[in-house]
Formats: sequence, structure tokens, C-alpha cells
Amino acid sequence: MSSSSTYPTLPPGRFGLPVVGESIQYLRDPEAFIAKRQQQYGNVFKTCLFGRPTIALIGSDAARFLFANDGQKLEITNTPNFEVLLGEKSIGVQIGVAHQVLRRQLFQAFQPRALESYATTMTDMTHYYLHKWEQMGTLTWYNELKQYTLDIACRLFIDVSTTLDEELANVYETWSKGLLTIPLRFPGSKFERAVQAREQLLIQFDQLINQRQQYPISKQDVLSILLMAKDEAGNALSRVEIKDNILGMLIAGHETLTSALTSLCQLLAQHPTVLEALRAEQLRLGNPTVLTQDTLKQMTYLEQVLKEVLRLVPPVVRSGSRRVLEACEFSGYAIPPGWDVYYQIPETHQDPQIYKNPEQFDPDRFSPERAEDQQKIFSHIPFGGSIRECLGKEFARLEMKIFAALLVRSYQWELLPNQNLERTVLPFSRPRDGLKVKFWRYDGKSGDGKSQIWWR
Repeated sequence: MSSSSTYPTLPPGRFGLPVVGESIQYLRDPEAFIAKRQQQYGNVFKTCLFGRPTIALIGSDAARFLFANDGQKLEITNTPNFEVLLGEKSIGVQIGVAHQVLRRQLFQAFQPRALESYATTMTDMTHYYLHKWEQMGTLTWYNELKQYTLDIACRLFIDVSTTLDEELANVYETWSKGLLTIPLRFPGSKFERAVQAREQLLIQFDQLINQRQQYPISKQDVLSILLMAKDEAGNALSRVEIKDNILGMLIAGHETLTSALTSLCQLLAQHPTVLEALRAEQLRLGNPTVLTQDTLKQMTYLEQVLKEVLRLVPPVVRSGSRRVLEACEFSGYAIPPGWDVYYQIPETHQDPQIYKNPEQFDPDRFSPERAEDQQKIFSHIPFGGSIRECLGKEFARLEMKIFAALLVRSYQWELLPNQNLERTVLPFSRPRDGLKVKFWRYDGKSGDGKSQIWWR
């Protein structure tokens, strides 16, 4: 690792200190870490993170290279935390054929027919939380959105309400906090508490599975679908596979959505003309009360706004690392076996050769006339891509659309002063003070009592 003569075409960069490498600098400010090295070395550079020689890849070409080799020359890797807390049967730690078979089984819970059945619950729960926030008047939105997305995930995945079962929410929170902590187990450590919380959650899942097998419910949730799922050979998922993957789905269907919705709310508060255009679209469609997939497809400007939110502020700043199984080459640089590689999503979304004025919030860049993301494949990758693309991508898009449609047509909010809106990006992107807002029901007038012009 210390000699460059072995690999004369290694990417530029440095490894930093022995063992820890540049991990401390990375964890202190990942965005600044990447930006500095991208400026110094370009879109491909080497470093050492968490004891591993690593190559960072930036740009749509880099993403295409990684996706094309995923599962062949490259293989997903996970931290010890993820392997222990997600479980050995979780799709996040499966590789090869086992991963592909499991993915096809789990996808049965996210097919169009299943999504259509989830929309009603999402709509009802969104109304509930919007009314709750109206009653509160002022709130820290990130914290509230965490409750909202977790409640929806628990309702649709296991048919449990976290508003009624607060203990479940508390146990889940303890478990999730262990995912990015030091993986040392000793009494009272954060990781040990997370392991114990995992066992509590699995016990509850066991009880729910027993109940479903004895008394099937008429309204299908993800758990019910997975209990009936079969692979091509007619094999059902094991109980362990179901429990590990329900746990993984909770984190995937909750944390990243919280980040994305918080960014949406902040950006709309900062860009009132975009908010007015969204309201105009809702009015033009007649403010439909039943939000089906067909209805949501008509909200083309809303689709542009959500794509721009995910471009400008992607919830995940770094993809999962891949271990290099076989020597390969990208952009003239050697990528040695045994090293790790990963691709950077935010910097890929900031490519000025793809996106005009990439630092600006401009939903019109995704209009049919401009379609900037269509110039090059993998220039817009908030959900990843290829065999590791987010399994619940359409679930997330559905929830975001329903939330945004109901929010903008009936409510108004403004950012409270004297708060820190700088973003922290680990584990998921969010404003440091959690987005503090004043929130009220919208009556067609602005905060100063003057009528808006959007509906005239």
C-alpha cells in the first residue's frame, strides 16, 4: 500500500496516517474532504479510509463503470456494524446469486399493485401529521418527519402504529444509532445497546409472524406479502430472511425519506416561486383527494421538483463500498484487487458539463425541453443503480409525491430565524438544527395577509 512502483498507474492521492489513514478528516467533514481532493486530484483519487486502501470515483462515467462491474469484478462490502445489526440474511449483505434471488422475492412487496394499496394509508397518515403540525404551530421538522416516515413504514411493513406503540419507536431508534458507531461490545456501549435492541425487534417480528400465520389479515402489508413470496423454484423465504429484511427495509424506508422530505421543505421555503408553481399545478388538476398512481403521474412539475431536490441534496452522500475482486482499470488508472472503491453521488450531481449552474435549485432543468439528466446515463443517481439500485425506489417516490401534494395545496410555512441551516451529511444529509419552522394552514394568502397571485 505504501509503494506506488507496484502499480505505476495508481490514481493520485495520499493514504494519510498508518492504519487510520484519512478517516478522521473524512468523518469531520465528508463534503469538504471530497471537494478538496477532487479539486487537487480530479474525479479519481486514492485514499485510505477505515483501514482500507480506497479509490473514490466521481461522475456519471465512474458510476457507469462501477454499476457495469458490480457483482463481477466488484463486490459489495459492509462495516461490521451493518453485518451484525442488519443480519446475515439481509439483502444489504447478500452477494452473487443469493442476492439476486432474494431481491426478486423482496421486490414482490414493491410491485405496482402493492404500491397502489399503500397509497391510501400514506394519504391518511399524511393528513394526520399535517393536522398535528398545524396544531403545534412551530416545530423542528426533521424530528417530526422522522416520526412521520417511521410511522408509515411500520404501518405498511408490519401493520403497527408507532403513535400507539411508542416503545417500538424507542427500540428502533436505539438499534439505528448503532449502525454508524464504533463496533465494540461492552456493557452500556452504544453498539451493545443496538445489538440488544435488534433482538427485541426480532422477538416482536416473530410474534407478528405467528399472528399472521394463525390469523391472516385482509389488508396486505409487506410482512404478509413476504410470507407468501416464492422464488422461481417455488421456495418460500425463511423466517430469518423475513425478519432480517423487514429490519433492513425499516431503515431504508425511513431515514433516507426523512432526509429527502426535510430538504424538500427547506428548499420550497427558500424558493416561493417554485412553491407557487406547485400549488398552481395542484389547482389545475382539481386538488384530487384520491391520489392514485395515475393521478400522481399527471403532476409533472412536482416530479421535476422532487428530482431536483434529490439532485441538489441527495440523502446519501457516498455509495456503499465495493471490494475489488479482480484487477481492472478506469480512466487510465489501475484499480488493484483487494482495494475498496466507492462512487460519490453529490459531486456526480454537480457536474457542470451535465447541469447548467449546478449549485442552483432549478426544477426546470428536468423539463421535457431541457432534460439535462438525459444527456448522459447515470448523471442522476440518488437511488444508486444496476443490481444494487434501491429496492424501495418507487415506494419512496410514491410517499414523497403524496406528502408534497397534500402539503403544498393546504399549508404554508416559514423558516424561523437564528438557526443553523448548514448540513451535516452523516449518516444522512440534514440541516444541523433540524429545520425549525412556523407552520399554518394555507388560505390562499401569504403571511402578511395579502392574496397570492398563483390562483388567479
